[in-house]
Amino acid sequence: MITDLHNPRRVYTVSELTSKVKGLLEEKFPFIWITGEISNFRVPASGHYYFALKDEKSRINALMFRPQTQNLTFEPEDGMQIIGLGRLSVYAPRGTYQIILEYVEPKGVGALRIAFEQLKKRLFDEGMFDEKYKKPLPFLPKKISIVTSPTGAVVHDIIHIVGRRFPNVHIEIVPAKVQGEGAEDEIISGINLVNVRSDADVAIVARGGGSLEDLNAFNSEAVARAIFASEIPVISAVGHETDFTIADFVSDLRAPTPSAAAELVVPSRAELVRQNLELIKALIDTFTRFIDHLNTLLNDFSSRLINPRKKIEDLKLKLDDINSRFIRIFFNNLSQTRERFTWRIDKFRANGPLPHINKLKESVAIINYNSFKSIRIYVNNKFTLLREFAISLEAFSPLKILDRGYSITRTIEERKIIKDPKILKIGQYLEVIVSKGQFISKVERKNQNGETEF
Repeated sequence: MITDLHNPRRVYTVSELTSKVKGLLEEKFPFIWITGEISNFRVPASGHYYFALKDEKSRINALMFRPQTQNLTFEPEDGMQIIGLGRLSVYAPRGTYQIILEYVEPKGVGALRIAFEQLKKRLFDEGMFDEKYKKPLPFLPKKISIVTSPTGAVVHDIIHIVGRRFPNVHIEIVPAKVQGEGAEDEIISGINLVNVRSDADVAIVARGGGSLEDLNAFNSEAVARAIFASEIPVISAVGHETDFTIADFVSDLRAPTPSAAAELVVPSRAELVRQNLELIKALIDTFTRFIDHLNTLLNDFSSRLINPRKKIEDLKLKLDDINSRFIRIFFNNLSQTRERFTWRIDKFRANGPLPHINKLKESVAIINYNSFKSIRIYVNNKFTLLREFAISLEAFSPLKILDRGYSITRTIEERKIIKDPKILKIGQYLEVIVSKGQFISKVERKNQNGETEF
């Protein structure tokens, strides 16, 4: 064939052609889903996964980089059927094309995973996951209903943990299949039964861990809507900590495991006792600081007044005495309260927890009231003592003597009070102070007894 020199053909190098093919492939197939059987699986020191995907007629090389492999929940192996999401690329040095995978799961789970994501998005768009619909859990439930298999280890773990944390809480087992055919209907019936009886304070929907297929009943739309419609708060405790189901998103609280649900549903009795003792200690510390503050105020008032030293010492002695009596009475009452508190705790096991909890709250309230009442009486007594002391000081004031008609005479220059008229001179000016003011007088003469006349 002869080439037309005026219309030359476009000639590509191997690298140019490979680059052109690579660009076209990556542009045309940015991300695709692919399924096939793993073969020639290997993991070099880099941690990347290298293998081939094949079916009856073809095969393609596959690569998964190490960061993406860390998210896998299974270990790939030869002969395993998988579904993967990736992008096509060309390995230029060899001119071969391959798929770089971002996500991989065993085949059979893929359909369930897609259905899970679609239902999750639809319920989210409806607002069924919103926090505003989450019902609060009771602080100390009297009755707990557990919708689960009555023969599994899950129910025994929950009963054991609840009994250890707070004995005598009533636990009701609502039997239901949690896997396989009919599980969805039995879980819904159990939830509805708890609401019809309406005597439970909280419900736990629980099962142990398993594969996506094993947990499929808890990814049912009907189960999700039954949980969402429940008037009784529902805790979802399905699978292991890494397992998430639709039931987790619509429930009022998700527990990572059934054992964790038992920890969350009731408080620890020992912890409640500890918190109450810490509260009492905090009250004592507060009262002590308040007494110290009153002592500081009294000392400050004493330093600002021109008081006889004996009066201040008497007030300090009285204050110390009142302070000692108050602390003695307060600690006596505290000791009696602790004895009553211990007695009531011992009666929990026989009579149920909630009434005694309420009585303990009343006891703490009475302690608060009596303590603050004692402090108020104490402060009033202190101010009464200070008021009486001020009245006593006022009786000795020079101004009170002037009110009875007396006066004070002193020199103008030195302001020296005149006690002996003999020191005065004829014509000397003096300042005279009376109750309502003062005036100036002049020495005119002295009488025969040496007394001065103005």
